[in-house]
Amino acid sequence: MTDRTRRPATFRLDDPHVTVMDADEEAGRLARGTIRITPEADPMAMPVVIDEPLRPVRTGFRWGILFWTGLGGLVLLGTGLGVTQLVRDLFAINDGLGFLGLGFAALVSVALIAIITREALSLMRLATIEKLHARALAVIASDDRAESRAVLADLLKLAHSNPRLARARTTLQGHADDIIDGADLIRVAERELMSPLDVEARRLVSVAAQRVSVVTAVSPRAVVDVLFVAAAAIRLVRQLAKLYGGRPGTLGMITLMRHAISHLAITGGMAASDNMIQQVLGHGIAARLSQRLGEGVLNGLLTARLGLAAIDVTRPLPFTALPRPQLGDLAKDLLRKRDGEENA
Repeated sequence: MTDRTRRPATFRLDDPHVTVMDADEEAGRLARGTIRITPEADPMAMPVVIDEPLRPVRTGFRWGILFWTGLGGLVLLGTGLGVTQLVRDLFAINDGLGFLGLGFAALVSVALIAIITREALSLMRLATIEKLHARALAVIASDDRAESRAVLADLLKLAHSNPRLARARTTLQGHADDIIDGADLIRVAERELMSPLDVEARRLVSVAAQRVSVVTAVSPRAVVDVLFVAAAAIRLVRQLAKLYGGRPGTLGMITLMRHAISHLAITGGMAASDNMIQQVLGHGIAARLSQRLGEGVLNGLLTARLGLAAIDVTRPLPFTALPRPQLGDLAKDLLRKRDGEENA
């Protein structure tokens, strides 16, 4: 069969000889001279892979909250009674000592109220970010225009205190009214607001992984390795949470660490990390690393994997328009640094 090349021709779309057909439709027997046009797929109309929720939604009564609430109330009441008795005893000895003890008790009370308020605000802010993530997923699935505007308003409030997002906020507010579809608005908001934060988050994870790799490679004690890795992981999660607007306190950090570890377990992150590490270190690289350097690289990669899980937990929007940071890219940076240190 000879392949004929059609000569260039001009035509109008309203010409009766022009037929618009999808690629999967059967052409059948078209009349001679008929021009068939197959429209290309619209990238914005293509389905988007939606992430799963950060953690399974719990249903039913939570007895743990009831237990810790009751225990905390009893401890607080016992402490208050003890302080009251102490102040009475001080007044019985000397009025000056009594007023001094009362002043110290007032300082402790004010500080305790401030700490409780700060922790409550921190937990509320983390809960707001988690709800924003879930609402954005729902908008992408339903393409609800009104809900997308509400999500955008809450997202701008969250990003208002971040000076590096000032230009992105202005650009997004200027073009928000021009976007009709709700899912498209969430994608545009992700590109404008999350792009600079994702770059900084990747840098923080890479720096933390390299620091853990270096310290654990030269550390003489295993207990020092464990303590440093734990401190580096906590510091990394706190930095990522602050970057995305979380500002966690002590209770917030405990919650974030639990969520990040749960996210690793849900997504099978540790198994994926092991496979990736075996692939990376199996192509002749392990032979060029000493045992201590190899352990340092593995510790750095595991720290990076925890950091990537923390990004998923602390990020207020899911990864739909922007690529998700990959462990392989961080591993290449880490191994490149290791090779440079060995050559030096």
